[in-house]
Amino acid sequence: MGRSPSTISRELARNSDDKGAYRATTAHPLAYERASRPKPAKLVTNVVLRARVELDLEKKYSPEQIAGRLRDDYSDDPEMWVSTETIYQSLYVQSRGALRRDLAKCLRTGRGLRQPNRQGAQRKNRVLHDMINIVERPAEADDRAVPGHWEGDLIIGKANASAIGTLVERTTGYAMLVHLPEGYKPAQVAPALTAKIQRLPAALRGSLTWDQGVEMRDWKQVRMATDMAIFFCDPHAPWQRGTNENTNGLLRQYFRLVWDERCRDRAGRP
Repeated sequence: MGRSPSTISRELARNSDDKGAYRATTAHPLAYERASRPKPAKLVTNVVLRARVELDLEKKYSPEQIAGRLRDDYSDDPEMWVSTETIYQSLYVQSRGALRRDLAKCLRTGRGLRQPNRQGAQRKNRVLHDMINIVERPAEADDRAVPGHWEGDLIIGKANASAIGTLVERTTGYAMLVHLPEGYKPAQVAPALTAKIQRLPAALRGSLTWDQGVEMRDWKQVRMATDMAIFFCDPHAPWQRGTNENTNGLLRQYFRLVWDERCRDRAGRP
């Protein structure tokens, strides 16, 4: 049937009659009734779980980290599990507001409201000359079996005034930062990126995957100088560089905390 045995087992347990017989015509209205009736949110009814989630948010953990840690810490207690989306909805959706609203400021974005993705005409497609699409990347890079395949991007600073380049190895998660003190235009990114990659042994220069940002206009120069294949993601597909995106989120959080600490020191506050 194309479903896991556990899925079928749960369906039979929920919708079979007292004699163990299962009929789809009977199961459907039962399932509809269960789905449509109002249910209290898990973070409302489970006070211990809510307290743990709020504590982790105050520690600047992301909802993804919180959900993962709960499954590790309470592997035998599903009542202490919660999905990432449930945490977001509890912060942003008024009807699901089990968590304190001020905790939204603890998220890496720091936003009090959820921002929708840009749609249609708001998006601008970027096309780099003769770029090689990610579909041509070797299979060994896709399955992460062999180290030496990297993902890269820029972390842009406040008011677009500064940037740091990031390189993350797909197999190990090892990250390198590319210093861009003069700016992040193509003429500045290419030499800095080349110098950083050239520090790697040849065996670890398998490939680099980047998005279609204009900062990579001179990607051919980087490829020739490093002898490293370079591939580009599809537009609006950050999940194709998922390892790099996650690392960048952690780095943004770290740099924000460092900046806040420096501001407190300068102000002479405890």
